[in-house]
Amino acid sequence: MFVIVRHGNTFETGDQPRRIGARTDLPLTGQGIEQARALGSHFAAMGWQFSRVLVSPLKRTRQTAGEILSTQANSPEQESAAFLREIDHGPDEDQPEEVVLARIGEDALKAWETGAVPPTGWSVDREGRIAAWRDLFEDADPGEATLLVTSNGAARFALMAAQGLSDAASTLPSLKLPTGGYGVIGCSDLGQLQLEAWGVRP
Repeated sequence: MFVIVRHGNTFETGDQPRRIGARTDLPLTGQGIEQARALGSHFAAMGWQFSRVLVSPLKRTRQTAGEILSTQANSPEQESAAFLREIDHGPDEDQPEEVVLARIGEDALKAWETGAVPPTGWSVDREGRIAAWRDLFEDADPGEATLLVTSNGAARFALMAAQGLSDAASTLPSLKLPTGGYGVIGCSDLGQLQLEAWGVRP
């Protein structure tokens, strides 16, 4: 089982949200820490014990993972994984959403949110990320649970890494995970992957 978490909030209530990517290393807000703790309590209540934890190198994901793991006994060390690092939004980095939309247009944003097709100017390495997820899944042990803590832009490529996952993803209204939300990809004894949940907040 793979539990894919998007980090908690990095903007305070009332702040204008902006497109924050790989070049902006924001910490969690107080609310973001509460979201991470809620995830930890939720996973503990589900009886999920993680044997491996992969995180983006960014502060917001490492903080989120730390709060989740604080609820688990004998939790593993965090492993930094470059493919989980948030994408680089290029000229749209640190820009408010209306400015981004004015530059790329609604069609480009829809293609990103529903098909993981990056807009012009963003640095994503789509194929490299999909390959990294595929490699991870190929080594899956059905009896173990892996926690992955990442960002919205990076998480969606997990759904592109296998036919069954991409078929399920095509039925979702959006590939976006909410802050403090998670998805679950299950693995059968025969190594078959299936999307069990996406966009869940505890």
